[in-house]
Amino acid sequence: MSKTKSVEAPMQAVVHTVNVAVGDTVSAGQELVVLEAMKMQHALAAPVSGKVTALKYAVGEVVEEAALVFSVEAGEAAKDKAVEEKAHDLDDIRADLAELQARLARTQDANRPEKIAKRHEKGHRTARENVDDLCDEGSFIEYGQLMVAAQRQRRELDDLIDNTPADGLVAGFGAVNGDMFDEEAARTAVLAYDYTVLAGTQGLFNHKKTDRVLEMAHEWQVPTVFYTEGGGGRPGDTDASKISGGGLDVMTFATWAQASGVAPRIAVNNGYCFAGNAVLFGCADITIATKDSYIGMGGPAMIEGGGLGAVAPTDVGPMDVQTANGVVDLLAEDEAHATAMAKQVLGYFQGALKSHDCEDQRKLRHVIPEDRKRAYDMRTAIEMIADTGSFMELRRAYGAGMITGFLRIEGRPFGLIANNPAHLGGAIDAEAAEKAGRFVQLCDGFDLPIVSFCDTPGFMVGPEHEKFGTVRRASSMLVAGASISVPVFMVVLRKGYGLGAQAMGMGSLHVPQLTIAWPTGEFGPMGLEGAVRLGYSKEIAAAGGEGTKEGDILFNKLLDAMIANGKALNAAMYHEIDAVIDPKDTRHYLLRALKSLPVGKKHGGGKRPFIPTW
Repeated sequence: MSKTKSVEAPMQAVVHTVNVAVGDTVSAGQELVVLEAMKMQHALAAPVSGKVTALKYAVGEVVEEAALVFSVEAGEAAKDKAVEEKAHDLDDIRADLAELQARLARTQDANRPEKIAKRHEKGHRTARENVDDLCDEGSFIEYGQLMVAAQRQRRELDDLIDNTPADGLVAGFGAVNGDMFDEEAARTAVLAYDYTVLAGTQGLFNHKKTDRVLEMAHEWQVPTVFYTEGGGGRPGDTDASKISGGGLDVMTFATWAQASGVAPRIAVNNGYCFAGNAVLFGCADITIATKDSYIGMGGPAMIEGGGLGAVAPTDVGPMDVQTANGVVDLLAEDEAHATAMAKQVLGYFQGALKSHDCEDQRKLRHVIPEDRKRAYDMRTAIEMIADTGSFMELRRAYGAGMITGFLRIEGRPFGLIANNPAHLGGAIDAEAAEKAGRFVQLCDGFDLPIVSFCDTPGFMVGPEHEKFGTVRRASSMLVAGASISVPVFMVVLRKGYGLGAQAMGMGSLHVPQLTIAWPTGEFGPMGLEGAVRLGYSKEIAAAGGEGTKEGDILFNKLLDAMIANGKALNAAMYHEIDAVIDPKDTRHYLLRALKSLPVGKKHGGGKRPFIPTW
């Protein structure tokens, strides 16, 4: 058996370096010849220790693939060129890695202690602190961390690295609520403007980063949480001035808007949020803001620049305004609270929970007063029916006659609309109708079944209410309700009158997949007192009219007859509703009805093209 080992060229190449000559003694692993191909160098080493017996090519010559380059006859290793096996220090940091680590360190909050301290003095958190709190530990993968502001024409690079890290936007993907839901459900796109960097403004490069993350979230139908604090567009980015006019070709706003209806999008704000940042906030499916938020379509500079006078930033869109008008869905105490809200809201779209508990359901038997004219608190009933701590109400300060929000029953998530009998007796006015109509579309877009708790005398009427466009705005509730594909379950707690009750049933008491009532339920084409006055005005007048003994006796007699005819037990006899139940069994009925239906499969069609912002 030959002791000579030959080495062939692994590819066509040029000889770059020759380190030996024929007759030289070499050691196994010693680099003898270096070939160069396509700008890359390939070292050929001695296969064994011994003497070089053949060397076919010199520097500069072309070697064909598989051609013999050199041969080594096995023997003793070269004493003066022995190749020792080098044990790599696994903790050794090479120069290129050290450079990267230094750059990454400069992007962290610790590199800007004065700015971070100023932020903390206001009681606010940094963008990275919010992202770390939102995402499961170690799950966040950041995109574009090494970006800096596009201002190289006016600032030194070191200045930009230290003071404009990530170009003012922390963005990427992480897991949220991964301890409660599976890996797929926990995936979330996360973006957070950094107010400590140029007031959280939208720069050239952070727009590119935003688009990159939002496009991926859209393509893969991943939910998004966006911290929107910032002052809008950034006029100080000079690097694009020679290739851009007004910068109106940026795709961020179209990209974000196009994601409506694809996966839930939650906006969270603290502090000032103006112009472009405010548009991103307003485009979201669910909006959360802290009490320290000020949100407006233009900040003080834009307002003054438009000739509208000088205003303080705290005069633009404070929370007492933006909660009452419905811009903000959820009002938080601070950023920690807002982040906790975001995680809870996202959870309703992520799936069911295994653990749950609830109040003693027998208490529901006593929520509705026996006196049919006595008011009660609808939210008490909701919280008793819901799993403990699972009810989250949206837009509480807006459209006070309608309660909208999310809850869980035995861990299963539902959307909820409910009349508020403590406001206008539960009558549905223009704001309440729009609020409900938009909310049912939100639930439909993301396959959340809907529970409708009905206690309404109907739509609000009167000359003053017609000034608010009630005819069109109230009708929007019916149009929205008729278009949804998720199951709807209706519970009539007390009043179910007229078109208002039909709207609570998405157009009819037979549109919901289950329509049930408590024994306190009562039905009619309109409020029963009004029905008696309209239907029997002549008879009552002939008896002396209301206010007289005989007139009142007749009025009450006719009213009692209507109450008896419209009570839930009688309505069920005519199959106007599906069942009358013991209030304590409400959870059982809703859950069993849900389990009998495939959510999101009704009509066999697709989902909504978008979720209305209003």
